[in-house]
Amino acid sequence: MPNDTVLQLDLPGIRKIKSGKVRDIFDLGESLLFVASDRISAFDCVMPNGIPRKGEVLTQISYFWFAQTQSFQPNHLLSHAGDPLPASLQPFSAQLAGRSMIVKKAEPLAIECVVRGYLAGSGWKEYRQSQTVCGVKLPPGLKESSELPEAIFTPATKAETGHDENISFEQAAKIVGEDIACQARDASLRIYSFARDYARKRGIIIADTKFEFGLFNDELILIDEVMTPDSSRFWPADQYQPGKGQPSYDKQFVRDYLETLDWNKTPPAPPLPPEVVAKTQAKYLEAYERLTGKPL
Repeated sequence: MPNDTVLQLDLPGIRKIKSGKVRDIFDLGESLLFVASDRISAFDCVMPNGIPRKGEVLTQISYFWFAQTQSFQPNHLLSHAGDPLPASLQPFSAQLAGRSMIVKKAEPLAIECVVRGYLAGSGWKEYRQSQTVCGVKLPPGLKESSELPEAIFTPATKAETGHDENISFEQAAKIVGEDIACQARDASLRIYSFARDYARKRGIIIADTKFEFGLFNDELILIDEVMTPDSSRFWPADQYQPGKGQPSYDKQFVRDYLETLDWNKTPPAPPLPPEVVAKTQAKYLEAYERLTGKPL
């Protein structure tokens, strides 16, 4: 395993309050420290080895989008890319470099805010059955990976384990309240529309994405990660062909490799071979470079 792969993060003296599939969250008192590891999951299982620098890519792409959208969408950032770490975190600077952000303590909404601009994944599956996606009626005759006439907001429940479950807007409104649901929907569509147009000029189609919002001082703010290859479907624009699945800038190589194995998709997951790790890392780094115009 490469020496620069960060899988487990413990910061002695700093309380860890959550460890997800990829991120670890630490309590700094008045704020939180988000750290993106190099862990990678597929089929809801975390692989035993990670993708070197993946956590940096996720963090730096999020910083990039937060900066691009902050003029019209408040977010949870208290630090910015390149800011020095506070004194209490300086001893851990090598572990945290490029993969951490200090953020406000917001109260996360109990829904995932998904926006779909193209027909893929579970949306394509539902469309074939009922010509709807999360209950939203769509025109007939669409193909797999077709661009939708307009982007649609398709919320989901948050699952601690396993898959999130698609729900209707009405169900989302019952969970978080009508006003907050409307604010989250409008903000999600606005951010997606901006980012889709921006990315398209740089050769990337953002087919769909998942946002997280939280409440801070009664204001809805954008939190967590933003339009990364982990939370979005990124497709290379120059290879886009509706009517089939598309190549993508994410875990495709990992999923493709795992599908060739006699593995039942339950833990423990098998280790990833070096060539799959290398190809996946290259895709993540390319996504960052295409979006930002500079190498990481």
